[in-house]
Amino acid sequence: MADSRRSRLDTPREVRRPLVRRPAYDSEMFGNFAERFARFMGTARFLFYMTMFVIVWVTFNIVGLFGLHWDPYPFILLNLFFSTQASYAAPLILLAQNRQEDRDRVITEQDRRANARAHADMEFLAREVASLRMAVGEVATRDFLRSELRALLQEIDERTAGEEDHPAAGGSASATT
Repeated sequence: MADSRRSRLDTPREVRRPLVRRPAYDSEMFGNFAERFARFMGTARFLFYMTMFVIVWVTFNIVGLFGLHWDPYPFILLNLFFSTQASYAAPLILLAQNRQEDRDRVITEQDRRANARAHADMEFLAREVASLRMAVGEVATRDFLRSELRALLQEIDERTAGEEDHPAAGGSASATT
């Protein structure tokens, strides 16, 4: 029976609890912290604070505070602090860069889609303009209508001038009707 339970896909497997539970954390909150930390480390304020810290450290250890020299000249403890800070800062900065890269990738993809839509819209409008030009080529233009109206007006003027020259022919025709 145990073998049939293992082979069935519709029954969940028994969950084995580990001896030590993994800590749960919010990856978004941790990512935001990493971005704020990386952003702060890239400021002049951070460089100023770090410089002041080093100056105070070196001064107290050279002059001595109450006769104590807790980190003599090679300043090995200070180097240890710097190494520890660098070992924590590097992964946080990389995490912030990876998150920024992900955001940039999404923005690039959105821009690419928007550009593709704009390109398709421009092609559609170009086809529409071409079809309108072809349709306008078949429609009488203003200049064409003016020239035709002038020709008709000139023809009417010629006919009326011809009727004025031959009033009897025009009068006899109207008398017979």
